[in-house]
Parts: sequence; structure tokens; C-alpha cells
Amino acid sequence: MNILFPEKIRRVIQTLVLCLAMLPVAGCWDRRELNDVLLVVGAGLDRKKDEIELSVQFVLPRATGGGQQSLREGGGGGGGLTGTTLVKSATGVTIADAMARLQKKFSRRIFWGHMKVLVIGEDLARQGIDHYLDFMARHPESRLRTFLFVSRGKARDILDVFQPLESYSAEQARELAKLGVGMKATAKDLLQMLRGEAGAAALPVLKISPAKVGDESDQQPTVTLDGTAIFKKDKLVGIIGDEETRGVLWIRNEIKRAIVTIEPKEADGRVALEMIHFRTELIPEIDNQKWTITVKAVAEDDVAENTTVLNVMDEDVIKLLEKEAEQDLADRIRKALQRVQQEMKVDVLGFAAAFNRKYPKEWEAVKDRWDEVFSSVQAQVQTKVYIRRPGTSSVPPTAPKKEVEKKEQEMKQKKKEGEQK
Repeated sequence: MNILFPEKIRRVIQTLVLCLAMLPVAGCWDRRELNDVLLVVGAGLDRKKDEIELSVQFVLPRATGGGQQSLREGGGGGGGLTGTTLVKSATGVTIADAMARLQKKFSRRIFWGHMKVLVIGEDLARQGIDHYLDFMARHPESRLRTFLFVSRGKARDILDVFQPLESYSAEQARELAKLGVGMKATAKDLLQMLRGEAGAAALPVLKISPAKVGDESDQQPTVTLDGTAIFKKDKLVGIIGDEETRGVLWIRNEIKRAIVTIEPKEADGRVALEMIHFRTELIPEIDNQKWTITVKAVAEDDVAENTTVLNVMDEDVIKLLEKEAEQDLADRIRKALQRVQQEMKVDVLGFAAAFNRKYPKEWEAVKDRWDEVFSSVQAQVQTKVYIRRPGTSSVPPTAPKKEVEKKEQEMKQKKKEGEQK
């Protein structure tokens, strides 16, 4: 006997049958209890004779409960255990070998899926990291979003530093990268840079800033950024400072935040400009076998501070400050070009990609000797700065009124003389 169901009822029954059929395969069949694993939040790689030393920073689950003191091994004076993490090391001929030896020290399974930071020791970076990149790309628990750094000295020392503000040093490094005040690179970024046209890469550098004697507000050493490591192929060839790093970021169109302080020629004091928007364009040109590239940078700024007697509400003053800021920006970019292009001869600036996009045939002919061609490319710098908002005050509240009026009269007179010429 056939029972005929209305269309709506039949659809409801079909949906229920499908849901019931999915129940046996639902659930966390591969779950791991927190008490059965050790969560890796940061790792460091150092060279130790002919082997590699793998240092790992773990989060201790029992230390995350409210009111409990947490533990960290290896840091702090007197060998005491403080902090929220545990740092352990093991050596091996490969990363996988060191991981296996490290696992033997713990009853819980080491889980790498939460690793936020990987720090490469400076000595190891100079020897080459090609053999260790395979691990990052191949291991199933490796995260390509892990932030990468090079350390001044040993990577292990970075992990050992107790951070009073953040929970642990790996989190401190991660937050520094996210701020955008310096170079930022993940494992994915590094692999893409080394596989790019130039075969060069740049990674941020970490250092340990020591505690200041007698300064109650800075009694603990802390992890800070310290420039950028420049890689040619897979080897570290040099480290540039913070000012040169800013120039490289401007050329790469990766600058996120910046405060530029200028000293106007027209008055004593300084004016601080806060960047609100920035864009850079690389314009390559090949003419009669001559390779040139124009770095065209445009910035939009706000006046953040004014310690001069100049009236920043005045249109002529704004134009003066814009010219000063344009010159300052051009100088910073040229300084980065001098260091990276002329001295290191490593293309971390994106010139190779720019020429390849516009002149693929010409690029193909020189790609095998690009380092040589790169250093001979004539770079021209064009900068333009717009000051959008001068703020809510014209001059500093304590600036003498007579000096302000005198300076305004001098600028008007110079403007008048310039128009007459």
C-alpha cells in the first residue's frame, strides 16, 4: 500500500533522515585533550657546532587558571621559576631530529599548531636557512602565518626573556610585528620572497634591551625591534638600522605608521607630522640599454606637534612644511637605496618584479645576473607630501606673541620679494 505524502512533509522527512545519517560521523574524533598536549607558542633555531639547537616556548595549561603562579624555566635571576611559559631546548642534525629528541623529555605530546613566532639566531642565519625552510613548508602542523624574526645573538635568549606586559616573549614579538612600525614577515612571506624574481628576503630583527640601572619604570630587560635582516638567497648578508628600514618600507609600499619630525629652516624648533596615508609606485624604464626606475612616493600627514613660532594655520606655512617634509622623505629613501642597492646589492625593494611586469623579455635576458644589473639601475626619487589637518592650535600656547607676529611679517616679506623676482 503506497502512502502519498504532501510535498512539504516529504521534504521535512528527507531533511531529518539526512541529519540522522550524519550523526555517526559528527564529533571531534581526532580531538586531543589539553592535559595531553604541550602547546608551542614560540620557537628558536640556533647553530650549535655542526648541529641545530631547537628551543621551544610552551604554554603551561595549569598556569592559566585564575590566581595561580605560572612557571618558566631558564630565565630570571637565581634560577627561580616565574612567568607563564616553559622554555626547553634539544639539538639534532635536522629540525625533525631535534623535535624527536625534545619530545623524549616530556610525557605530553608536543603540539605545533599554535606556534606564533619563530626566531632564527643570527649565526645560523649567516650560515644559511635553506635546509630549514623545507620544514616550515612540509610539516603538517607548521603554520605559514607564523611570524619570523632574526635575533641579535642566540634565539634561545629571546625566548628566555620574561615580559612584564605581555604573557610571554613570543607574544611580545608577535604584537611588535602586528603594530606595523617595522618590517613584518610570516613564513609564507619568506618563502614567497625567496622564490621571487630577485631571490632576496627581509626579516625583522629582535634584540634584548637591558634593564636601565636606577630606572624604576624599566627594571626588566625587554624584547624590542632592532632593524631588518637582509637575505641574499637564503643567507643573511647584513642588518640595516631602523631609519634605513623605514626607507625600505616606503619603497616597498608597506609602511603602516610613521611620525616624521622636521626642523624648519624658517624657525627654531621642530614640527612632528603623523602619516595618515601613504602610497609608493615603482615606475621602471629601459631606454637604449639604460635601466632606470622612478620611486614615486606620496604621503598625507597631520600636524601632531609644533614647537616653533610658525602659525600652522597659515597656508604659506603649510606649503613650507610640505616642502621640508618632501625633502626629508626623499633623503630617507635615498639613504635606504644607498645601503641596500649600492652597498649590499640585494634587491629587497621590488625592482625585479617591476621590470619583469613591464619588460618581460629584457628581464629574462638579465635575470641570471640580476644582482649586477640591480646595483647599476639608476633610481630617481619623487616625493609629494600633503598636510591635511594642522590641528586645533595655530602656535604653541607658550609662544611669545611678538615672536609669532615677527615671524609672520618676515615670511610675508620673503613671499613678496619672491613674487617680484
